[in-house]
Amino acid sequence: MGDGSSVRGMFGSAVGGAAGLLGKVQLGPLGSLPEVPFVLKALYDAGIIEPSDPSTALKVGTTLLRWGASPATGVAVGAIKHPERPMLIDELGELSYAQVHERTNALANALREEGIGEGDGIAIMCRNHRGFVEATLAAAKLGATALYMNTAFAAPQLKGVVEREQPVALVYDQEFAGLLAEAGDELKRYVAWREDGEGEPEKEAADGVPGEAEESGEQEAGGEDDPSERQVAEAESRAEDDHPLEALIESGSTDDLAPPGENPRFVILTSGTTGTPKGAQRSAPSSLGPLAALFSIIPLKAGQSTVIAAPLFHSWGFAHFTLATALESTIRLRRRFDPEATLELLASSEAAALVVVPVMMQRILDLPRDVLDGYELADLEVTAASGSALPGELATKWMDTFGENLYNLYGSTEVAWATIATPEDLRAAPGTSGRAPRGTVVKIVDPDDQELPSGETGRIFVGNEMAFEGYTGGGNKGDLEGLLSSGDVGHMDDEDRLFIDGRDNEMIVSGGENVFPREIEDLLSDHDSVKEVAVIGVSDEKFGQRLKAFVVLRDGASLDADEAKQHVKSNLSNFKVPREVEFIDELPRNATGKVLKRELD
Repeated sequence: MGDGSSVRGMFGSAVGGAAGLLGKVQLGPLGSLPEVPFVLKALYDAGIIEPSDPSTALKVGTTLLRWGASPATGVAVGAIKHPERPMLIDELGELSYAQVHERTNALANALREEGIGEGDGIAIMCRNHRGFVEATLAAAKLGATALYMNTAFAAPQLKGVVEREQPVALVYDQEFAGLLAEAGDELKRYVAWREDGEGEPEKEAADGVPGEAEESGEQEAGGEDDPSERQVAEAESRAEDDHPLEALIESGSTDDLAPPGENPRFVILTSGTTGTPKGAQRSAPSSLGPLAALFSIIPLKAGQSTVIAAPLFHSWGFAHFTLATALESTIRLRRRFDPEATLELLASSEAAALVVVPVMMQRILDLPRDVLDGYELADLEVTAASGSALPGELATKWMDTFGENLYNLYGSTEVAWATIATPEDLRAAPGTSGRAPRGTVVKIVDPDDQELPSGETGRIFVGNEMAFEGYTGGGNKGDLEGLLSSGDVGHMDDEDRLFIDGRDNEMIVSGGENVFPREIEDLLSDHDSVKEVAVIGVSDEKFGQRLKAFVVLRDGASLDADEAKQHVKSNLSNFKVPREVEFIDELPRNATGKVLKRELD
């Protein structure tokens, strides 16, 4: 016989091997065996797991096993547990969980009768209303691929997306008929929202937030590739004849569908801030682990009321739609964002959560003080922000005004989420993007792909279960040992908090020095006279590139170029001082609030 150490070694190897095997055992939507206690606790704390009678528990368990982590699961479970609970409230009224479940069954069955089935693409170009939600849930029940069209895209962009993605059907709001004149003429077309003689639809705001009456720079007509007036007129006329989505719902059977063979897929388009938008394809996660990780940080609770102001077609708004269905919450929607109307909705509905992009927060805080003071938001427990950079000064001002309820999520269309900043993080380090949640790995690497220590800036790579499956047109994000590039550069502090220093492709080389605009933008934004700012690099014969700042002043404020430069010089290195400062009325933005720097020169 061998000695005791050999026996212990053999025993240890056996235990280690068994643990390794158990770690790979998947228990359906609960994930791997070691993750089950964490997932169960997080779901219990969020109120998703609650006491119920054996019959209800059996129905819920069967539904979870059949449908997995699909958005359709939350609605089906909600219809079992809380059939009368409001699931969705928009300008057309209220729909309960039972109603939405039956209506989306009917829509899915009707679409199947129209020849649309598993694997087919359904393009959805809708604002925030029930049409978007019901089309998405019906697609999930069919196993179809939902393709979300950005409502701020121009006609040529929409045409290019449809040609590349090849959907078989289009669900759209009537107001977009002209933009879709050359996109999807051969598709099966269904109108989700008609204007019904209410006059011309409002247009996208110049600041990128739906709700203002100005034309977005991204939707200006007249380019050489834009549809002609005749084509637009024909498209708008055809919209009168296209099938109303409501008619399909009324005609379809409400019988439950068999789950599709594969998880439903969703294609969310990249913002196109640097060029042609790409389709980022992902399926529903294979487990509830990612949801549990999110709930363990952001105190979202089952059954609460959530106002989703962020566009549903964007990954941030879409994520919270799926989270709300998992929580069996009530989703409140308005087709267009309006700052004061959002406050009124929060106050009147006693909503516990608000989902926004940062520019919406700024528009709310820009309201007169007496207007802000007129709304009591004592029930607001979570303001969830993402979609673009959250300046530290804006985060602080929001919490000073509305309390310690702000959670900032950093991620991208491709990697989903990477880090989450809590109110405590944002108070301690206002410019931070937070820490990686459980199940997510974030690394900062140098040009040689070596991981960097805290304090040093490098490329950001992220890995988690929510990462996308690749671009629909082919290709992927930069890959590093299974991690995806976020496209940004940043650094970690000693508390493992992430800070974004800029876009990987925005680095400016001026006089041999590497400069990332974010640091300068954040500093100038802290100035009392500055509302917002963007910094770019422009060609310079002497330095290669020089820094140019575009500054938007607050109403009634004054600041000249020399004062702006001195503010930077007093706080940063000389080579980070903009050599040119231009004052403009507003920054060009897309529908999710990201600044379109390509339109600045």
